[in-house]
Amino acid sequence: MKRLFLTVLLAAAVVMLGSGMAFAKTLKVGTMGPLTGPYAADGNDIKNGVLTAVEVIKANGGIAGFDEIEVLPQDTACEPRQAVATANKLINEGVNGVIGSYCSSATLPASEVLDEESIIMITPASTNEKVTSRGLPYMFRMCGRDDDQGAIAVKFMIEKLGAKSIYVVDDKTAYSQGLADGVEKMSAAAGLKVLGHEHVNQGDKDFSAILTKVKTEKPDVFYMSMQNSATGALMLIQAKRMGIKAAVLAQDAVYHPQLIEIAKDAAENVYLTFGYIDDNAPAYKEFYSAYQPKFGSPGAYSGYAYDSAIAYLKAVEAAGSTDPAKVKAELMKLDYEGATKHVKFKANGDSGSNYIIRTVKDGKFRNYWNPATGELY
Repeated sequence: MKRLFLTVLLAAAVVMLGSGMAFAKTLKVGTMGPLTGPYAADGNDIKNGVLTAVEVIKANGGIAGFDEIEVLPQDTACEPRQAVATANKLINEGVNGVIGSYCSSATLPASEVLDEESIIMITPASTNEKVTSRGLPYMFRMCGRDDDQGAIAVKFMIEKLGAKSIYVVDDKTAYSQGLADGVEKMSAAAGLKVLGHEHVNQGDKDFSAILTKVKTEKPDVFYMSMQNSATGALMLIQAKRMGIKAAVLAQDAVYHPQLIEIAKDAAENVYLTFGYIDDNAPAYKEFYSAYQPKFGSPGAYSGYAYDSAIAYLKAVEAAGSTDPAKVKAELMKLDYEGATKHVKFKANGDSGSNYIIRTVKDGKFRNYWNPATGELY
């Protein structure tokens, strides 16, 4: 009886194959980012950006050879050890590619684990130079780099603000301190006087001791390098209450809608370095129309995560395979206008930097200064 049952199953399988039917095949895309804790806003923006990309691809017919595209979000909490555990979990779940992470301190160790299994990783948010300087063959980056971001910050302070002095504060993370260290060195080399460089701890709520030093030194620019916008907002509120008169320049991690939501008028006139995004571009409009109804206004890295996922899915489709070498080859051929930038990867996996200066005016982020032309928007 058992032999007869197996014979029937085999015959059924032959009929299915003969009729052109195939077993369902799923393309698995993992996401990594802080879904809980102080950086959760950015981590969820990344997850939502990837989910939106998948929905857009499905709406346009999906990818030939795959019956389903599954997104597997994982929480790194911006902790290196948890990021490694997350990478291993995604490997065990059989992901074909990964979009993430947010904090460079999480992306760096996680990428080492994924690289051992030849799994392509595209980060939409980790800007530390080391991300793409280690020679990992399957590591890509959609956002810009800190050395480029720092150079634009210094150029702005000197050419537009006419600054002579700067005071730097960071929160000790790989990203924030790495960027702050770079800005300090480039400022000094450009002739700016660095009056101090202090560090706060992640989770701190009271910045009065350091802000007192900033106020006492009276710098032309207070450079604020924080890992997230909530901390940046709190520091802006306290700096305003303390009466600090310096121009405030922050970076891309502080750039997020919740900066304005939390800091309110204390965020007015703050300057920020962030990549130029043309929200009138067709690709951006397609992204926004798919994202906004489900998730609300895009966060700082929603669009970069969307572009990262679209790039990966385009490469898989072109390769007709999830084989990492074939997909990488197709990623390197990409040359198109994405939602956030022109997508064309360099040999090291970077997609280039396009930083500008933005500011907060009347409770909204606005383009302010173009470093390429030196002109105001």
